[in-house]
Amino acid sequence: MQIKYNHEGDLLFTVAKDPIVNVWYSVNGKRLGTYMGHTGAVWCVDTDWDTKHVLTGSADNSCRKQLALLKTNLAVQTFGFDFGGNIIMFSMDKQMGYQCFVGFFDLRDLSQIDNNEPYMKIPCNDSKITSAVWGTLGECIIAGHESGELNQYSAKSGEVLVNVKEHSRQINDIQLSRDMTMFVTASKDNTVKLFDSTTLEHQKTFRTERPVNSAALSPNYDHVVLGGGQEAMDVTTTSTRIGKFEARFFHLAFEEEFGRVKGHFGPINSVAFHPDGKSYSSGGEDGYIHIHYFDPQYFEFEIEA
Repeated sequence: MQIKYNHEGDLLFTVAKDPIVNVWYSVNGKRLGTYMGHTGAVWCVDTDWDTKHVLTGSADNSCRKQLALLKTNLAVQTFGFDFGGNIIMFSMDKQMGYQCFVGFFDLRDLSQIDNNEPYMKIPCNDSKITSAVWGTLGECIIAGHESGELNQYSAKSGEVLVNVKEHSRQINDIQLSRDMTMFVTASKDNTVKLFDSTTLEHQKTFRTERPVNSAALSPNYDHVVLGGGQEAMDVTTTSTRIGKFEARFFHLAFEEEFGRVKGHFGPINSVAFHPDGKSYSSGGEDGYIHIHYFDPQYFEFEIEA
């Protein structure tokens, strides 16, 4: 369901529709170990800046930080550490009479953990949050909604700072650029869009023929990789060729597709560039994680304007 490199890029954390969290050596794909404890599917994973702590969110209504368990009333949809690794934000699903909200825990305050009570909650009554990331310097979070809306929330007051709606359907994934000045959104409306992190101004659009589940920006080049495909429930009735299960590469400035990588035989749920930009990984509904190293021609390639 999600793959995540640590800051150095030597480790790759993966979570899936089972209770097991895995960590792998990215250089050779060997498994380093597992994190046990969840009793349901694990939707999201994150690690702090120095890889001392791992945060996982699950359908078993809990959010775990290796040495702590944060219980929730609903499945944890998305979350993340702030830049300093001291504050975590997380969003809840919307079901069983409970409303979706974004919660904030300060991990330096043990009473919040013991009482299982976040220091701030932002209600999201209209449309549930499906993806969220921290903004620049941890002053805000950027959240994508089931309705296709993007909201920028203040991390101090919880108020909505900016609201835009460029997508017509659910936003599945948000990933920042290395310098955090831009981010891309992947949506069920078959598009990936590029936005300014501060103003949420829409910059570029990359169009496909199938829903997009994830997109990532290269740390070195003006490239974006995206993955998706036909809805998982329809995979058994569709060939891999028609299902569009390839990872697809677009030029960031020209919005033109210049490459595809096959391999998965189900929808791609998560993609991520290695921090050094020399490889990328993809995780699919087929249960596989693929680590791809780029050929020398990739680094010499220049798209014709």
